[in-house]
Amino acid sequence: MSDIWVTVADSSRARIFKADSSSSPLEEIQTLAHPAARLHEGDLTTDRSGRDTNSTSGSHGFGAETEAKDEEAARFASLVCSTLEAAHQKGRFNKLYLVAAPSFLGLLRKYRSNNVKQVVAEELSKNIATLDAKTIRSHLPEFL
Repeated sequence: MSDIWVTVADSSRARIFKADSSSSPLEEIQTLAHPAARLHEGDLTTDRSGRDTNSTSGSHGFGAETEAKDEEAARFASLVCSTLEAAHQKGRFNKLYLVAAPSFLGLLRKYRSNNVKQVVAEELSKNIATLDAKTIRSHLPEFL
């Protein structure tokens, strides 16, 4: 068991690392991928909302449109948070560092449980999910 976990994420990928001690290098232990987040908006939606035309007010759309990419990002943030919650319940970590692209960090804050929230040592608003483990470690405090 590693007491320290670091989760680095964006809307299409989350990488989970462990650190054996507060000054040790990171070791990647799990990757979650969400390829749908990389698709274009048009590839995610199959149809546009309906339209109504009448003689007095002209043409207007029905319903509020929610961008499909935002929905996919929210769905993935929920999955990441439930993965972290399950690992925390199993005692796999007791300190967590969250590093995520700014908008995705907001979603992680929204969907994480109170249990996980209590063990978050630090949050960094950075989009570094594609970097190697050594570079990611350099963005974190010297002693975790």
